[in-house]
Amino acid sequence: MSITIYHNPDCGTSRNTLALIRNSGVEPTVIAYLTDPPARDVLAGMIGAAGLTVRQAIREKGTPYAELGLDDPAVTDDALLVAMLAHPILINRPFVVTPRGVRLCRPSELVLEILPDAQRAAFSKEDGEAVVDASGKPVRS
Repeated sequence: MSITIYHNPDCGTSRNTLALIRNSGVEPTVIAYLTDPPARDVLAGMIGAAGLTVRQAIREKGTPYAELGLDDPAVTDDALLVAMLAHPILINRPFVVTPRGVRLCRPSELVLEILPDAQRAAFSKEDGEAVVDASGKPVRS
């Protein structure tokens, strides 16, 4: 089974997503995208497969988004992709790729939609929010 997460270990959402993947019994391929960004075609493919626009996949907070003028609606998708690859911090995270699809897992529990295997145990996010109950079923708030 091949699952890949484009991960930032400094991001709580990314850490929670990785933990949910592992809670399904799978050790994914972890790509530290800040130091090893995906190729342009891979990034564009993930964005499209996730059903997002390039603008929806760009991260604004804590990035050079505004400084680079990327908030201008006239900036094209191609220019946004170039900026994302030049400044990987602009790539929103975490993207997860599984045989069942691709998701930008914000919030982290979106990963449950595409994991091939069920959760093996209860799971709570780092902040204590319950996501999966003891029987491995998602908790709905």
